[in-house]
Amino acid sequence: MHIRATEGPGQGATLAQLLALIAPGTLDVVAAPLTTAVPALDVVLHDAGEDRDEDSWAATGLVLLAVGVEAGSPEAADVLRAADRAGAAAVVVRRGGRGPRASLVEAAERGRTALLTLRPGQGWTELLGQLRTALVHSLPDRSGDAAGVAGLRLGDLPGLANTVADLVGGAITIEDPQSRVLAYSRMDHEPDPMRRLTILGQEVPRWRVVELRESGFFRTLWNTDDVVRLPADDRYAERLAVAVRHGSEVLGSIWAAADGRPLAGDAAAALRTAARAAVPHLSHHRTWGRAAARAREETVHALLAGSTRAAHDAGIVRGRPYAVMVAEAHPGPPGEETVPEAPGDRVLDVLALQAAAYRPGCVTARSGRRLYVLVPAADGEADPARTLLATARSVPRGAVLAGAGPVVADVAGLPGSREAAELVVRVLRDRAGRRPATGSAVASYEEVAAEATVLRLLDRVEPLWARVEGPVHAMLAHDAAHGSSFGESVAAYLDAFGDTAGAARRLTVHPNTLRYRLRRARELFGVDLSDPAVRLLADLGLRLARRPTES
Repeated sequence: MHIRATEGPGQGATLAQLLALIAPGTLDVVAAPLTTAVPALDVVLHDAGEDRDEDSWAATGLVLLAVGVEAGSPEAADVLRAADRAGAAAVVVRRGGRGPRASLVEAAERGRTALLTLRPGQGWTELLGQLRTALVHSLPDRSGDAAGVAGLRLGDLPGLANTVADLVGGAITIEDPQSRVLAYSRMDHEPDPMRRLTILGQEVPRWRVVELRESGFFRTLWNTDDVVRLPADDRYAERLAVAVRHGSEVLGSIWAAADGRPLAGDAAAALRTAARAAVPHLSHHRTWGRAAARAREETVHALLAGSTRAAHDAGIVRGRPYAVMVAEAHPGPPGEETVPEAPGDRVLDVLALQAAAYRPGCVTARSGRRLYVLVPAADGEADPARTLLATARSVPRGAVLAGAGPVVADVAGLPGSREAAELVVRVLRDRAGRRPATGSAVASYEEVAAEATVLRLLDRVEPLWARVEGPVHAMLAHDAAHGSSFGESVAAYLDAFGDTAGAARRLTVHPNTLRYRLRRARELFGVDLSDPAVRLLADLGLRLARRPTES
């Protein structure tokens, strides 16, 4: 038995093109008597044990995946010779521990069919998906009437969405068959409520899915190659949708919505073109999306740590200025209700989507409760993340602390911009600890430069402070042992610049109570706030004592 993996992709692809597009280290070419420039018309799962009429069996131009056959097994040579008689372009067998037998290599060199081996640790399902994607991507006519999207990097769904938006004259959302958002175009106008809900939730709201299913809209969409229109109503703007399919398989859909102006007159034709051009991108996303995303994130983290060797793999351009933005999911004020269906991870996922649509070249990477965004800057632009920071401030369903580092001239400066952005987040976290906010807080490094510098100084002072003793140490030790409030009282007095009445209000005590505590701190521990040196030490020690445990 052999099972067609595609619906007749047609002429044009060669074995060499397929090998160039699949993940490196997946296949090894053992022999290619006619070179790898031979046509490759389709990929087939091949059952070597099936009985067939050798005279009528034909496999011209097929790449046969001989699942279950190892290169070191006796039957491998028989499979290859049969495939060669049927005209196959190539046969893939698993390499195994012993490697190909000499008889197999000899048979390959005498025939016309190329012999490839699947490396240990690689799966047949993953290989099938990669070769299918490569086949579609290699079609010679894929750029014919879709020249506008043909130059995109394979799998660049945000770039695809932005390009299609330009062609259609509206706002584009690309979804998978389960109505989950894969990418969306940049927002030049305020989106209508449905687009906003879809983007922020990363999927079409369930009630809307049910509504479209029960109305028969999805049945029509999935069973036609044409564009389906969803008329405007008193709630939402007009929408056009088209299914993206590879043969009989539905890969997803592209949706166009009026974006502050009516859709272009030829929007439907442009969407049909986009659906054809989107096939290799969505197929690539399905096959490699998760693995590629992980690899890209690892590369971004390496760049932020100081490595510049793999910048191109993450889509980063050497010699181009960038700024780093860091967003941290924050639990919000104590006692504040949180939305259970939108934890911190969900908020950061939403921000990552928004960053991808913000401007071409933005790349993101997650690390725990943090999202890192590398934002490209235009020539002379000092604050490329300004609009993205404003977006972070308005993110619903949870508080976010977000900071942007300064623009650096090249990827070599990314660690410095990252460090500055992290300091901004620490400043905002410290502020939130002292003065709980009701939502997200954002800032650029320039806006908090003084506080950030203090944090840098405290980082250097902290190891030394732990090794010395003095009046402030004694006061804090007494507070820890007896539950007293001398340190809190001194800190409030210093923060109020010596205004006893103001500090007492902040502590919700009578001014005389505060004066008594300050006097006792001087008598018991020698914390004399009239002495400038003691004031400096008290300020340093109390700042260090109040630092969050996670810095």
